[in-house]
Amino acid sequence: MKLSIFKNISVAMIALATTIVACNPLNKMEKNAETATYQAAPNPLEMHGDSVTVVISGKIPTKYLAKKAAIKVTPVFEADGQVVKSLDPFILVGEDSDQEGKKIKFEEGGSFSFDYTYAYDDKMERGVLKANLEGLFKTKSKAIGSFEIAEGTNITPKLVQADQKPILGKDKFQRIVPFAESAEILYTIQSSSVRSSELNKESVKTMMANIKTNAKDTSVVFKSLAVEAYASPDGELTKNESLADNRAKSASAVIKRQLNRYKVEGSKDDAFYSLVGKGEDWNGFKQKMQASDIEDKQLIIRVLEMYSDPAKRETEIKNLSETYVEVKEKVLPPLRRSQIVLSMERVGRSDDQIKAAFASDASQLSVEEILYAATLTNDLNEKLSIYSKAAELFSSDWRCVNNMGYINLLQNKLGDAEANFNKAKAIEATPEVMNNVGVIAHLKGDREAAKAAYAKASGAGDEVNYNMGILAIQSGDYGSAVSNMGAYKTLNLALAQILNGDAQGALTTIDASEDATSAEAYYLKAIVGSRTDNSDLMMKNLKLAVNKDNSLKAKALKDVEFIKADLSSL
Repeated sequence: MKLSIFKNISVAMIALATTIVACNPLNKMEKNAETATYQAAPNPLEMHGDSVTVVISGKIPTKYLAKKAAIKVTPVFEADGQVVKSLDPFILVGEDSDQEGKKIKFEEGGSFSFDYTYAYDDKMERGVLKANLEGLFKTKSKAIGSFEIAEGTNITPKLVQADQKPILGKDKFQRIVPFAESAEILYTIQSSSVRSSELNKESVKTMMANIKTNAKDTSVVFKSLAVEAYASPDGELTKNESLADNRAKSASAVIKRQLNRYKVEGSKDDAFYSLVGKGEDWNGFKQKMQASDIEDKQLIIRVLEMYSDPAKRETEIKNLSETYVEVKEKVLPPLRRSQIVLSMERVGRSDDQIKAAFASDASQLSVEEILYAATLTNDLNEKLSIYSKAAELFSSDWRCVNNMGYINLLQNKLGDAEANFNKAKAIEATPEVMNNVGVIAHLKGDREAAKAAYAKASGAGDEVNYNMGILAIQSGDYGSAVSNMGAYKTLNLALAQILNGDAQGALTTIDASEDATSAEAYYLKAIVGSRTDNSDLMMKNLKLAVNKDNSLKAKALKDVEFIKADLSSL
């Protein structure tokens, strides 16, 4: 009897266990896990702006996800058997499940898609992104599968070079400085004689005095004397044209006497003089009329516009008898004139004279000459010495210490460069200085500070745009990087073009670059070859790159740009 009871209990327990197993769908879901699909896009993953954005999607087949079950999907990045990054899980739930998540119908199945953005870690370059699956049913859970959904991360943007461009405070030195003296001589009606009263006019006296002074100055070269002479638009046209010519001659004769008196070189040559008789000055007449207070001036101006023939104009104006008296007294006299321009050049020290003066006593030079002196040598230490002396003598000129910082930067003395740029900023925060302050912040890794400084450097030159282009590469804005860097054919521009999808443009830029035969240039060309499915271009340039820099072999073997390539021949 007891045995019978025991047997009955055992049968019941077995039946119960079988029922429990039958009601738990997780085993079946584990068994059929591969009927569901999980994928990541892009694959390989891509780093842009120090982060990675990935879309994880997939499809659940019909009658796979039990109505009251769920699947917890945890994306995990693994490298060398270690978890580098675990992303937030998402949950796919059966249509009758109490769990929160993406609903999947049992009879129809369904699809899903989830977006992630996470910070890049260097260990992710050749790791794998997995989807780890955990089945959930009531209080039970079970690992039901793990799938690789992406391999490696493309980190080509990290090839950006730190070749930010500082700006030198340019000198304004001009060895030859043109200048001129101007004077005007007025005449009486129908006369070309120069009156003594005109010789006592301030402009004429000043010109005469400066001829005397400059003739003694060996740095001054007299270039030419130009005279333009006019007649007022009254009287016969042909006489007025001749009158204007004679006035040009008489005015030039006055100045020529002074030039000859002080033996100005070239003043006896006809080529030194340009004499132009301009005839009747109708344009000047119109301007004088417009500026006058003559009551009928608008009527006279209309007459000028109605008739193109000078004689007809004059006749019609004279017909306005009362008004013409005012015109004759107020407007016509200043039109009877010669305008004189004496052109000269001041010639500064030669290069050798500037060098000698700097060596003997730099204080005799102007700041422009000293700053220019620094351009006469290619030795960075000598340049720095010259700029240091300029800063000593002209402490209020920002260019001097700014240029010291510029040389410090070329010498890779970042601390000294920063100190000098900050001194320049304290003197005057010019756009050039702010660009250089931005370069220092950029090189120190503070992109926000660099961006703020570059914003204040707007208009300082193409260097600012280029530096902004580097920031754009680092933030993943490759279109902006290309447009900002266009003035410079550098490997950074080529990199931006590659990342922006312009492979051919990148090749052209690389070939035009000063670094066209560098290991980095060949490596970029290899990437272009990979992205354009040109295996010959890829392998040829990878080998050239590795020959130039053997460390690039290890990089290439890890680089997902070449993940599908056979690199055994490297």
